[in-house]
Amino acid sequence: MDKSCLYQLFKDKKFGKVLFDEPMKNHTSFKIGGPADVLIIPDKEEEIVEAIKFCRENNVKHFVMGNGSNLLVKDSGIRGVVIKIANGFDRIDVVGEKIICESGALLSKVAKHALKSSLTGFEFASGIPGTIGGAITMNAGAYGGEMKDVVSKVRVLDGNNNVIELTNDEMNFRYRGSLIGDENLIVLGVELKLSSGDPALIDQKMKDLTNRRVTKQPLEYPSAGSTFKRPEGYFAGKLIEDAGLRGVRYGDAQVSEKHCGFIINVGEANFHHVITLIKMIQKVVYDKFNVRLEPEVRIIGDD
Repeated sequence: MDKSCLYQLFKDKKFGKVLFDEPMKNHTSFKIGGPADVLIIPDKEEEIVEAIKFCRENNVKHFVMGNGSNLLVKDSGIRGVVIKIANGFDRIDVVGEKIICESGALLSKVAKHALKSSLTGFEFASGIPGTIGGAITMNAGAYGGEMKDVVSKVRVLDGNNNVIELTNDEMNFRYRGSLIGDENLIVLGVELKLSSGDPALIDQKMKDLTNRRVTKQPLEYPSAGSTFKRPEGYFAGKLIEDAGLRGVRYGDAQVSEKHCGFIINVGEANFHHVITLIKMIQKVVYDKFNVRLEPEVRIIGDD
């Protein structure tokens, strides 16, 4: 469907904020990406459901994102509709040892609510730069913890436009994957089950993990976090370092000197810079160690 038809379809729709030809570099942590034909930023569950239902009924290509912390968007942008579920759809409620939150809630804010309520178990996620919906989708994890360890229920929109609840067992959580991606479900809300703990110890653990991230990860530069998944039996960053690629640069995309598992944007990097560097890393690591590195960053867009 061409842009003029999309504009006519969506110009008067009340799905929250509706933007046209919106540069995706404004919505990704990499600060990279061409324009989306239509970008919708809803702030109510009904708006999300209705927007997706409308796209499906009108055969409009659509993509659902969180706050863009794990995305590499092509310079040509994204045809069709992007639905951004982030701040605005981010309510967080604490009920006993449970935290119930909308899918746009940032993990860092959920962790702060847990600390304030003396709940332990979510410290591992306190520094992960993403939304709870995105974290559920990819079973995000760090420092020995994963989302599967704390999720009780997930509220989703299925392929038939029904809002249903899934239990932890039904989610098929695994390393960087879940039922959400398998069946193209849309996360609307999450119930986390934590445990009562000592707020001083929770706070100390969160500070310790934050310090580890600040000192070991290139947080001062735009990136999409860890560029590659961890190969079985190896660490991607160590392989890249041992391959002699620390600090290697293509255009304004660079292998971080602080942590070789990150590709960073040191200026005005574009998709071509990053994808060229990714392919270079993959080839050198495979040639040296016979290990295939698979991107963890999600690559989207149209040529």
